[in-house]
Formats: sequence, structure tokens, C-alpha cells
Amino acid sequence: MPPDAQEARPTAGRTPFAAPEAGSTRLVILSIGLLLLLAALDQSIVSTALPTIVADLGGLDHLSWVVTAYILTSTIVAPLYGKLGDLYGRRNTIFVCVSIFMIGSALCGFATSMTFLIVSRALQGLGGGGLFVLALSVVGDVVPPRERGKIQGVFAAVFSTSSVLGPLAGGWLSQNANWHWIFFINIPLGLVAWIGFAASFKPRGIRTSHRIDWAGAIALTIGLGALTLLTSLGGRSFDWVSTSAAALAALTILGFASFIAIERRAAEPILPLYLFGMNVFWVTSVLGFVVGAALFGAITFLPLYLQIAKGATPTGSGLQLIPLTLGIVCASTLAGQYMGRTGRYKILPMIGASLLILGMLGLTQLARDTGTAVFSVTLVVVGLGMGCIFPVVTTAVQNAVPRETLGTATAAGILVRQCGGALGVAAFGAMFSSWLVSGLGDAAAAVGGGAQLGPQTMAKLAPDMQAIVAAAVIDAIHPIYWIAAGMGVIALVFAFQLDEVPLANRMVPRGE
Repeated sequence: MPPDAQEARPTAGRTPFAAPEAGSTRLVILSIGLLLLLAALDQSIVSTALPTIVADLGGLDHLSWVVTAYILTSTIVAPLYGKLGDLYGRRNTIFVCVSIFMIGSALCGFATSMTFLIVSRALQGLGGGGLFVLALSVVGDVVPPRERGKIQGVFAAVFSTSSVLGPLAGGWLSQNANWHWIFFINIPLGLVAWIGFAASFKPRGIRTSHRIDWAGAIALTIGLGALTLLTSLGGRSFDWVSTSAAALAALTILGFASFIAIERRAAEPILPLYLFGMNVFWVTSVLGFVVGAALFGAITFLPLYLQIAKGATPTGSGLQLIPLTLGIVCASTLAGQYMGRTGRYKILPMIGASLLILGMLGLTQLARDTGTAVFSVTLVVVGLGMGCIFPVVTTAVQNAVPRETLGTATAAGILVRQCGGALGVAAFGAMFSSWLVSGLGDAAAAVGGGAQLGPQTMAKLAPDMQAIVAAAVIDAIHPIYWIAAGMGVIALVFAFQLDEVPLANRMVPRGE
């Protein structure tokens, strides 16, 4: 541990957060909302277009990588952006993030192959990884801990808008125009976010010399990358008991072991290890990881169920996912108000995990004749569970850590959540592809072995063949939701272990 690490820890009765340093809080929050809109819209707009993209570019077995590539790279760079924001200020770092994100979006729009699209999504993630981290860190700079729960209501509106417009826009564009435009739309939004943040969050004019923990960043990248590759490709591209699997497993262990060793000696570690000694930090990290895996992993395949098994159009499938958004918005808003009034939060992840379990168990019962009302209620329950958990993960951590590591701690929380999402999508994608091919049997040839599975292909099949393919898709996704329900149980167990540090209701100036 660095010599000053002990001094940096929060002390009882003191809220180690600085007052706003520049710009109007209202304008800052508005600009941050634009940044979050940019990142959230990109995640949601892709979902309903995935079947169409696969039908156009091929490669169903690489479907999850359209999502995983973005999550993986954004996960890897999250701690680095958090540290850079702490050391050099968040304003210029955010400008870099937005620029990289827009370049990646443009390249995604020009993609003509699945490989090109996946690589472009990875580049897009290099920029997108900093948007959530830095935006949420700025909230920690300008809003008192207890009031941050209320700000979640504002951000819930942003996510609501993006989650509703995203699937609808993605479905409409892929159905009536061209799926390439779902990425081009990020460019004007990126410019608006850039201008809005530049106008509202002014630089402090202070420059300090620091040392970046590049060795730690590289070691973490190797560990996370190898782990995700092992999870996504194991049992599909190579056997679990093989030289390739052993090599990736060894690289994973080596990467994480090296990262820990480096962080112990680093003068300014990218992720201070003493944070993991704090109950609030490590428990919320586990919650974020498990819930992230359940959410990203399970929800990715709902558009496939709706479009292939139920015969919905891309636009229609987007509309049917709205209840999930409504559940998240309602729960996160109420959770924020509860934290603002009481300064407490421990009960929220308990409620959220319980609802998540119920919702995922409901999804295990999906069938071709499942009614819209039943499907919608199930998604609302899942959304309510998520909405009770995610606001607590960020707010509790920012309240518990010292001001000097606010950005780093925020980034670490997002890191584990995104890591859980990346591994969840990769693992579920591998399992889904394997189970689907097995379930298709002789019908696999009709859909190119599953590689050309999409609404256009389904429309060309005879009714009896459509029934076989639909049944195979449903059978392949059921185990995914059983596993996700199990993850909800794990989250519930850890929610009971969370310490409750009362949320402060004021900002304490630096040095007080």
C-alpha cells in the first residue's frame, strides 16, 4: 500500500467530497445526462438489430461478440479512465472518450463483415468505457452523497428515453432503412454531448505531475481479455480440455497475479488494493458483477426469442422490451427518493435481488404462445429488480471512499459490473449457440447451421420448419434464464452482507 493510502481513507463523521469547483451544478448534470444518453443509446439500439445484422453479415456463432467486444474493451479501459480523471481532471479526458467513441461509431456504420463490425465495436468501447465512469465521477464532484440518489431519477429519465428510443430506432432502421444507420446516429449525439459538456464544466487551470500505472493497466488488460476469450470460445472453438484452453487459463492467472503484484508496489495504482478491504466496496463489486452478468447475458437473447420464436418484427420486438425499461425507471426513481429521504440503502439490493430471481424464473417459462401481458409483467419484474440495485452500487461506493479516489473507485465499480456483463454475454452466447445447433438437428441446414438465423430467413421457411426452429430457439434460451435466476440468488446472499454507511447530506470543502 502506498504511504499515503492510510491517510486517504475516509474517517468517521467526515464526508470526504469536495464542493463543486466550476460551472453550474444544473448545467453540469444536464451535460452529464447527454453523455449518458450517448452511451446508453448505443447499448440499446443494437439489440433489436442483431438478428438482421446476422442475416446480412452471417456468423450467428459470433453474435454475442457484437455485444461482448464493446463491453470487453469498455471494461478494460474503465479503471484507466477513472485514474486519469482523478489525476488530470475529467474534462479533457471526457473529450478524448467522446472522440474515440464517435470514430468507432462511424467505422461500425461502414462495416461490411462481421469481423470488421466486431473490431469497430471494440474501438467504440475504448471510448464508451470512459463515458459512464467519468460522467458518474463528475456527479460525485458536484452533488452531496444523499442527493445523488435523487439524481438517479434524472438519469433514469435519460436511460428511459434511450432504452425506449434505442430498440425502436434500431428496429425501425433495420427494417425500413439500413442497420448501418444505428451507428451513424451516434455522431450528431456525440457532437451535442461534446458541446454541452464543454460549455458547462470549465477547466480548473491546475496541472500536476503524476505517474500513470501503465504496467498495471497492461496486466489487467491481459487478464480480462484472456478470461473473456476462454469463457466465450471454450467448448465451441476448442475443447475445454485442450492446449488452447489451458493457455488462456494460464494467461488469465498470470495477468491477474501480475496485476496484484504491480498494484502493491505502484506509487499511484490504477486500482488501490486497500479498497477491497472496505465492505461497501467489495460487496457492491460482487453485486455489480453478478447482476451485470445476469442482465447483459440474459437480455441479449430476448430479441431473438421475439423475432424468431414469436415472429415479431424488429420494431415490434423493440416495443415489447419497453416494460423492462419502465421497471428500471420506476424502481431507480423510487430508490433514489428513498435514499434521499432516509440516507439508507441496504434494504434496496435485498428487494432488487428478490425481484430479479422472480423475473428470471418467469423467463424460464417462455414459450411460443406466451401472451404479451405475461411477457410484459415478467420484464417489469426484472426491471424493478435491476432498478433497485444499480443506483445503490454507485452511490454507496462514492459515499464510502475518499475524495482523492472517487473516480478510481467509481471506475472499479463499473469495471466489475461490465466484466460480469462481458463474461455473461460471452458464456451465454457460447451455450446458446451450442444448444441451438443441437436442437435444430436436421433443420440446421435450412438456416445455414444457424449462421443465417434472422427474420428474413424465417419468412422463407415453410410453417412446419418455422415451428422446429422456433422450438429450438426457445429450448436454447431456457437454461440461460435458469442460470440467471441462480445469479440472483447469489446477489441476494451478498446483499445481506452489505454494511450500511449513512449517506451524508452535504458537501465538505477540501481540507475541512
